[in-house]
Amino acid sequence: MGHGWEGVVLKLFRGKDFRFTVIGAEDVTDHYRRVHLTDGGMLARTGVHPTMWVRLWFDNGGKPHQRAYTLVAPDPETGTFSLEFALHDGCASEWARKAGPGDTIEATVQGTGFTAPEPVPSRLLVVGDPASLPAINSLLAAVPGVPATIWFETQQASDRDLPLRTDPALHEVHRIERRAAGADLVEQAKAGLAAAVDAAPDAYVWITCDTATTRALAAHVRKELGLPKGRVHALGYWRPEGG
Repeated sequence: MGHGWEGVVLKLFRGKDFRFTVIGAEDVTDHYRRVHLTDGGMLARTGVHPTMWVRLWFDNGGKPHQRAYTLVAPDPETGTFSLEFALHDGCASEWARKAGPGDTIEATVQGTGFTAPEPVPSRLLVVGDPASLPAINSLLAAVPGVPATIWFETQQASDRDLPLRTDPALHEVHRIERRAAGADLVEQAKAGLAAAVDAAPDAYVWITCDTATTRALAAHVRKELGLPKGRVHALGYWRPEGG
């Protein structure tokens, strides 16, 4: 399957193409699946950094469709890693549900990067959901010992059982059920972020939710709370169906 115009653009920006092979899969919950893969030589070429992600290419009714996923437990020595899928309708979730040993999938590495906040903040302020869970876990591991407050949106009852790799002595987690297309999360996170920034003006804010929620919270943090660009990471991870 070709990658269409998006693939051409990624090539122009020096994207590197690989083919991954599934070596196993497991259901973490009824709506969350972890797929284990070999990397097709990727990690030896690219190296590994926190929150590293790849673009997978799926067949969507005969047309190429790409989605980005954060690597989980990448191991350059064995050339293996895992990817985690928050399951819903769509070609990416359908592939993940069926993925089994020997299946392959094409991928492109381009645009990924991570710059640790400098100086190290006194607190992390994180807003995310199941789609960004691997990135959140990778971020927390990248700055060990730094306290964090996390607002984590859930859509399914089983999302409360997802493996947030937090330390109760360091990390405060607020689980918020998704309502009104994310409006509840926006309201609660705005109030919590304002209080947290007052207490820790040097905080580093990481926002990775659906596109509309991310945009609303990023604007609030930058315009209303006055955090400089270098202290805010905001990236929409998905769009609601029909959005």
